[in-house]
Amino acid sequence: MSYIKDSLYGFVIGDAMGVPVEFQSRDTLRKNPVTDMIGYGSYFYIPEGVWSDDSALTLATMDSINKCGKIDYKDMMDRFCNWERHGEYTGNGEVFDIGITTKYALRRYMDEHLDSLACGGDGIGENGNGSLMRMLPIALYCFQKKIDDAEILDIVKNTSSLTHAHEQSVLGCFIYVQFVIFLLNGSSLEDAYSRIQKLNYSMFLDETVAVYQRILQDDIFHFDLNSIHSGGYIVHTLEAVLWTIFHTHNYSDAILTSVNLGDDTDTVAAITGSIAGILYGYDSIPVSWIEKLKNKELLNNIIYEFDK
Repeated sequence: MSYIKDSLYGFVIGDAMGVPVEFQSRDTLRKNPVTDMIGYGSYFYIPEGVWSDDSALTLATMDSINKCGKIDYKDMMDRFCNWERHGEYTGNGEVFDIGITTKYALRRYMDEHLDSLACGGDGIGENGNGSLMRMLPIALYCFQKKIDDAEILDIVKNTSSLTHAHEQSVLGCFIYVQFVIFLLNGSSLEDAYSRIQKLNYSMFLDETVAVYQRILQDDIFHFDLNSIHSGGYIVHTLEAVLWTIFHTHNYSDAILTSVNLGDDTDTVAAITGSIAGILYGYDSIPVSWIEKLKNKELLNNIIYEFDK
């Protein structure tokens, strides 16, 4: 099933492309844009081709599904903790980036021994993109198992709530997962977008749905670049991803455009890459970027296991 390789390589390459310029502003990148995979940037000791927490937690999620043969939230949390404590699922054995909300959730799990589903932050200020960035395996799993919308929402809610339990985070993850599933089912980009706009969101509070108005009602692709934000807030991340996908027409342009938006470059590029990988395929990824990617053996093993 090539879409697994397409989407996961698309994701991880995007992540690695964004790592060296994470936190750089859009104005800075306009003057010195990223045009290739580089290293030793924002994390001055991290070489080219190393992915961040985005890919590590995505791989941990996929490996959990592989090993358990199902969705097991405790096992996922155990693997997240093994990543933070022991550097598992990393490109180079180092953990150099972790979101604050995720860090506190793992502390509640490890130190306070809370149930895995009770650990996620549920405050309005805890709506970073830390659960959105690891939703690709959930989309792939739900697509493979032909799971219906109600169960998809349940799985997405629980998976997000391991670290991010607020309804804004859950809704953002749900939109992304459904969008990916529509694409995997053969919908065009335009049709997949139209379908997420028409989904039933009545199970969410009106004020929660309202923060996604630019996606669900206003057609995000019509907005000007200057109105697109690319920081860590989940709504802004999802807007930036969808805007980029509609304004580019191949994998390379999608990744370079998303990275050069600035700010949370690794996450925006990773999620953009997952979609671009589905749209354009593994063979559209520049060979030089793939060659520079570290620890491809881990990546390939997890893809192989998930594909069985």
